[in-house]
Amino acid sequence: MNINATLFAQLIVFFILVWFTMKFVWPPIAKALDERANKIAESLAAAERSKNDFEQAEKKVAELLADGRSQVTDMVANAEKRAARIVEEAKEQASVEAARITAQAKADVDQEINRAREALREQVASLAVKGAEAILRNEVDASKHAALLSALKQEL
Repeated sequence: MNINATLFAQLIVFFILVWFTMKFVWPPIAKALDERANKIAESLAAAERSKNDFEQAEKKVAELLADGRSQVTDMVANAEKRAARIVEEAKEQASVEAARITAQAKADVDQEINRAREALREQVASLAVKGAEAILRNEVDASKHAALLSALKQEL
């Protein structure tokens, strides 16, 4: 009977210990475990959000880089077009200026030719008058006339 009474007393002490543990020890431990599990879950969720944010940021950076490259490409193309247009305009202006200068030079040459012709005409007329004076002063003789005309030819 001793064993039964001891066993019964141990059972009562065991149940009191279980009740005490369930009432006072177990809830703080369970609470601490739940809090730790929540912290871990929140940390994992934050890590996942951070990963998603990082991926989105990488995508946005890639898009911005692509936009920047396309803008730079467009700017370079526009600059090249503008440079080509400026070169063409300069060529056109140069050809117009060359044509103007050429026309001016031709006009100057024509004026000089006309002046030279007028001076030549005046010289020829004066020589003709001199020749006529010389012929009229001398007697009318064919050999003298021929000599005077040959002298006149040499002066021209």
